[in-house]
Amino acid sequence: MNEILGKIRYEAKLSQEKFAELIGVSRQAVQKWESGAAFPDLEHLIRISEKFGVSLDALVFGGGRRVAEELAFDKKVKPKYAAIHVWESYSSALMHEYRQAEDEGKDVAAFKDLFRAASLLPAGEHKEKIADVLYEMVCEAPLRQDYPFDEPSDLEGIRRTRKGKADRFSPVRPAREKIEGAWTGRICGCLLGKPVEGISKEELKFLLKSSGNLPMRRYILSSDLTEEVRSQLRFRIQEGALADRAAEAGCAPADDDTNYTVMAQLLVSRFGIGFTPHDVSRLWLSCQPKDAYCTAERVAFLNFVNGYEPPDSAVYKNPYREWIGAQIRGDYFGYLYAGDPCRAAEAAWKDACISHVKNGIYGEMFAAAAVAAAAVSGDVRQIVASAAEQIPAASRLYAALSDVLAWHKAGLSQKACFDKIYARWDDADGYGWTHTIPNAMIVCAALLYGEGDFARSVCMAVEAGFDTDCNGATVGSVLGMMNGIQGIKKEWTAPLCGTLDTSVFGVGKVKISDLVDRTMEQMVAK
Repeated sequence: MNEILGKIRYEAKLSQEKFAELIGVSRQAVQKWESGAAFPDLEHLIRISEKFGVSLDALVFGGGRRVAEELAFDKKVKPKYAAIHVWESYSSALMHEYRQAEDEGKDVAAFKDLFRAASLLPAGEHKEKIADVLYEMVCEAPLRQDYPFDEPSDLEGIRRTRKGKADRFSPVRPAREKIEGAWTGRICGCLLGKPVEGISKEELKFLLKSSGNLPMRRYILSSDLTEEVRSQLRFRIQEGALADRAAEAGCAPADDDTNYTVMAQLLVSRFGIGFTPHDVSRLWLSCQPKDAYCTAERVAFLNFVNGYEPPDSAVYKNPYREWIGAQIRGDYFGYLYAGDPCRAAEAAWKDACISHVKNGIYGEMFAAAAVAAAAVSGDVRQIVASAAEQIPAASRLYAALSDVLAWHKAGLSQKACFDKIYARWDDADGYGWTHTIPNAMIVCAALLYGEGDFARSVCMAVEAGFDTDCNGATVGSVLGMMNGIQGIKKEWTAPLCGTLDTSVFGVGKVKISDLVDRTMEQMVAK
């Protein structure tokens, strides 16, 4: 027994004095037990068993191996914190959380130094515990009294605070050419921006200029990436996503911007047009692996797994809750509710609220409404303005879109408009690069200054930088719907080979024509 007691104390990293305190005896008693000069009585054996999780029979009869096994079983198992992906670790994004909370109007200024200090700690248990406390502090922080915005996340609150009119347009069943244009435009815009997703606007400008593609007017090709160009780029181009490589593969490459559009079609197939946010969360769990989801979507996915239901899944330890992820998911609802921006936006809300709040939700509602309006309007300004009316009028996103509309109306040049966006948002900062607001501003500006021309508009959206494939895809979808497939020249559609690859379980590669046919079947207006 003396060896067993010594092993227990050693495993617990306790001195004889500390061990004695826990058991309620003197240090000398512990010393005698371990030397074999004396043995604990039953009362003390029970106390040792309870304190250290070792059974009585192991203490009295068991050998060293059995005690070691029991001690190991009782030890607290901890993850390897440094191996956890940053999107899955709330403590890795504490400064994003601080800025997010500050932008939401929460009175957290007094905590800034605390957030910064905690963010600098190495990954580990202590950082996680501190992050948990900071999360609670953010949740409990009141709004600043001088905060000028009113940004509800619930649908009734949004309805109450928006300016949109439900009867501005009339629901229609558009010609198949428009739906084909919307799908194809989205895929082309995504393919245009995908190779340079994440590049700085300065490096993108260098790449385009070096290949004679500035202002941008075509896809980036592998022939543009000469050895000289490669040697001067810090950014690693996604060469598998280049248009000529896509043509060689016989399909547009898989991307989250197109995966979500395909998943929205599956959503309606499985649950009908009356789907709920809960239905969306179940679809996500069954349709893609965890690694297919990014930022806010990754957090929401893990929250679903851990039992957090919408809308709590959008809030719990989600520092990315206003990022662009939802804005890329709304187009299909615009296809379904063609000519009805209000209903398209409300369907988009059901999708967005599982992973986003406030302006993160509004971004998806704006995109869905713009696509729906494009089915019946050929005026890009009217399309953008009517889509903006579907979100709260006192929101940050509405103010930002209103600014872009005002700048364009006042005659500011395209360059001056984008310079104003750059002055507010920094693409070198992860928070700014992926936030909904600057990317929605780029979409809005590209539509306005592109004047309805597909090629000019998608190129403008990508050339602007920030989230290039997302913005190219959204602009392409709107104008594809507005102009129909005939408005997209063959030089843009040829690399697709009529086929889209996805990472969606059970779908894989799919013919674009099949996606169009199913959309026509599901469309609300008959």
